[in-house]
Amino acid sequence: MRDSIIWKIGGEAGFGIMSAGTMMARAFARVGYHTMVTNEYPSLIRGGHNLITVRISPKYFESMNREVHILVALHNPCIELHKDELNENALVVYDPKDHEWQASDFPKPVHLLPVPLMELVNTLNGSPVMRNTVTLGVTLALVGADFSILESIIRDQFKKKKQPVIDSNIALAKSGYDYVKKHFPDETSMYLSKAEKKEPQLILNASEAVGLGAYRGGVKFAAIYPMTPINSVISFFADHAKQLKIVYKQPEDEISGINMALGASFAGVRSMVASSGGGFALMVEGLSLAGIMEVPIVINLGMRVGPATGMPTWTEQGELQFVIHAGHGEFPRIVLAPSDAAEAFELTANAFNLADRYQTPVFVLTDKYLAESHWCVPMSHFKKEYTVERGKMVNESDLPADRSYKRYRLDVDDGVSPRSIPGMKNGVFFSNSYEHNEKGYVTELASERVAMANKRLKKFNAMKKDVPAPHVYGDKNADITFVSWGSSRGPVIDAMEMLRAKGRTANLVHFTWLYPFPEDEVAKLLSTAKRVIDVEQNASGQLAALIREHTGLKIGEKILKYDGRPFYPEEIVEGVEKSL
Repeated sequence: MRDSIIWKIGGEAGFGIMSAGTMMARAFARVGYHTMVTNEYPSLIRGGHNLITVRISPKYFESMNREVHILVALHNPCIELHKDELNENALVVYDPKDHEWQASDFPKPVHLLPVPLMELVNTLNGSPVMRNTVTLGVTLALVGADFSILESIIRDQFKKKKQPVIDSNIALAKSGYDYVKKHFPDETSMYLSKAEKKEPQLILNASEAVGLGAYRGGVKFAAIYPMTPINSVISFFADHAKQLKIVYKQPEDEISGINMALGASFAGVRSMVASSGGGFALMVEGLSLAGIMEVPIVINLGMRVGPATGMPTWTEQGELQFVIHAGHGEFPRIVLAPSDAAEAFELTANAFNLADRYQTPVFVLTDKYLAESHWCVPMSHFKKEYTVERGKMVNESDLPADRSYKRYRLDVDDGVSPRSIPGMKNGVFFSNSYEHNEKGYVTELASERVAMANKRLKKFNAMKKDVPAPHVYGDKNADITFVSWGSSRGPVIDAMEMLRAKGRTANLVHFTWLYPFPEDEVAKLLSTAKRVIDVEQNASGQLAALIREHTGLKIGEKILKYDGRPFYPEEIVEGVEKSL
């Protein structure tokens, strides 16, 4: 019995690869297993090679391993591209009508399992795309699972379809299951250990978690132009806007998107936008407008490989410094970076309170790996209560009757002035893109400029009271201290387990709150560390540069990856050993 398997299925776009992967993960999560799904695909609507990887284990894990135990090929390029990744004695499922593979075609010993996928589909009058359903049944038989767990998922997946569609998919999956049981009865090498039933778990990607977090945080307006990898946020709002009483608009471009959201926020509505780096580049003038008008807004930026179009469907952590420094002039902002879907939900919900509290932009910084991977999160996590705090939003009754209200009052210790919204009697003020005085009138006086700039920048000191220290995982007195941010956390934590098995102790100083930077806490944590290693998915070590800027501590050792693929924990272990 195995404590973990990694299953890959590959084929052309349009073959139902993603559907197969998520159904597999949901089936096992429902009976208590911990699961995770990642995807790889080129920037093509049809054709190319799409790959879904699913990890399943009765035990909790943080990331994908580099191992591959079962490879299901819906076209020949899948085997050609991934045969070098296979573990020894891995199982290879393919249709013999596509190609007759031989053991000599593989660098390691594998078990070849020819299954007539197309023949099984034709026998049951299915369409070619339904081969993916057959492979689900094949896989359940190979890992020793009961077919009933898949049957329930198929019923849920197609519940909006007519009964014949449900029955057809169940029959096709069962044909694959029965074929393995009949023709490969002794193939038990990938049988999974049993899992204990846990509380109900939700399988979702981090963009969907951002949408849920936004709803919990009180969002009422979102203007989002489509761009990989944040499109699932759009799908969430488009599908549920009426039910959740949210206004979602798809603007003609990112410039109009941020300006629409700022207009809604100015009117008192909690608002957000989402984009990738290229789209956000178009929003930067609007970001500065938010800075001088002191309008709260939440921005979900999903990073991908750049510069320019780069590799638009692959992952990277290349825009940390960009969001910290974006915009002309100096004004405060907050940058948060979740590490998984659970944190994406939490941080997004909290982002709206922070945006209102400080009347400033708040970034939720994700990446393609984080945004599009499917994560297994206990349902109870989404039932937490979140209190909506509007900050210094004034009540109409508190506004002075003599119309002396000053929207940009200077006599505030935290830099945050009381805020009225349009329609409030006696709450009228001017607001535009120019520097202004306390009532919002345009000014170019040196003294008023300095006073207003100082007021806005006071927010940094106030924000620091909210900034949490980075989270420390592992033994505080370890021989190795990793630093990471965002989605790199999971692979580092799993790498620490591997290092522990080799007799090496390690800990992780991990950042989800990146700006304003918690410099004092970081200086204390790292100044006594024995050996510090920066782990990031970019080429320049942007977190390491941020640490040096704010603490003076230079991190000499870095494990950096920027090929568009997420870290495997094995790569981090190898990086440690290579440095030694």
